[in-house]
Amino acid sequence: MDFSYLTKHQKRFTEELVDFLRIPSVSTLPEYKEKVEQAAEWTASRLQKAGLENIKTMETKGHPVVYGEWLHAGEAPTILFYGHYDVQPAEPLDLWNSPPFDPKIENGCVYARGATDMKANVLLPIIACEAWLKEKTFLPVNVKFLFEGEEEIGSPSLADFMEEYQELLGSDLAVSADSGQMKENQPATMVSLRGLAGVQIDVRGAEGDLHSGLFGGAVPNAAQALAHLIDTMKNRDGTIAVEGFYDHVVERTEQEKEDINANHAKPEDFKKNAGVQALHGEPERTPGEQTLVRPTLDVNGIWGGFQGMGVKTVIPAEAHAKVTCRLVPDQTPEDIIEKLRRHVEKHTPEETEATVIPLDGRAYPYMLPLDHPGLQAVEKAVQQVENKQPAQLRIGGSIPITGLLQKQLGVHTVQLGFSVFDEGMHAPNEFYRLSQFEKGQKVYIQLLEELAVYMK
Repeated sequence: MDFSYLTKHQKRFTEELVDFLRIPSVSTLPEYKEKVEQAAEWTASRLQKAGLENIKTMETKGHPVVYGEWLHAGEAPTILFYGHYDVQPAEPLDLWNSPPFDPKIENGCVYARGATDMKANVLLPIIACEAWLKEKTFLPVNVKFLFEGEEEIGSPSLADFMEEYQELLGSDLAVSADSGQMKENQPATMVSLRGLAGVQIDVRGAEGDLHSGLFGGAVPNAAQALAHLIDTMKNRDGTIAVEGFYDHVVERTEQEKEDINANHAKPEDFKKNAGVQALHGEPERTPGEQTLVRPTLDVNGIWGGFQGMGVKTVIPAEAHAKVTCRLVPDQTPEDIIEKLRRHVEKHTPEETEATVIPLDGRAYPYMLPLDHPGLQAVEKAVQQVENKQPAQLRIGGSIPITGLLQKQLGVHTVQLGFSVFDEGMHAPNEFYRLSQFEKGQKVYIQLLEELAVYMK
């Protein structure tokens, strides 16, 4: 199919993107709840406009899921398209050059919160289906759409939703538009993602804060006990000391390591980009290996006792820490959380008590088989439009839907988005290149055709 429909309607598509970006669908802050719901309704309306059917805005225990479908392609494969309509908070507002929810188009880019992560990408498969239906009156494959409103807070409602609607979501392949590329001129697809598990550790040593002059030296100090406990979780060489943490970690092949290191920043460049004086991690592992295919354990926050100006001579009764772990294939959040719990139980100083509370937002690691026909379809579609082979990226972050689809539905996910990683995701002055927006529409139109061939 040619791309004349896109050329004819591109101005409208850009105006629709701007309208979508005006909605401050910040999922993490309760005061934006109505705006998140407004974004869900906008998304449902856009599916309707494209010619999709059975469109629903479906309740979850959190923000709604938007569903739509077109299932008239007979025995052709069924493809589930995924994305999210929620965005990160825009603060700090004083670092933005223009209001984050008043989109500005300048130098071929649209500036707004959610532009690159990921409202522009949400529209790509919708526009592609619209073009096929308006020009050809049919799609070469059956399609389903699932757009959630909680990805930016770890998709806490998604597992229960998918469990309840397994039949509705049943498909042969999922395509996630929540993806991107390292460089504007080098297309890419993500083939692996790390998972995520986290806990909060609460340590208590007394019923209340105590005067250090009256009790100091004779009673437990919760903050010091927590510091000791956290210190036991890692060895001096950077390896993780939690018993059994590496039990299910599979060593990557030498070829995989070569591919990772060839496409990743060199140690000196990585150090400069991170703004650190030295690197620290597992011995003899490169930054690429450490951040893409190795598991981690990090303290994300720690607090307790007096933190105001000046001195308050108290012995803290309680102290707290948040710890998260990035996981690799064959590790599971449940197993790692249990191992953290056992470690805390074993290493908490006996004069204090510690409680481990699992955090929401867990994710299973995911790796796409490199010979999967869905990946071949993506590569062919990109080659047809851009005349380039897409890079196969391994990403150190998490997208919960990928692991859930494999675990609960037995469905693999290919990743195809057109965000570029220099576009300020989660940062002030986030933007998206409109050239990528147009290019992505073309690739998705071609992808529908290739999926009919490779997934049959």
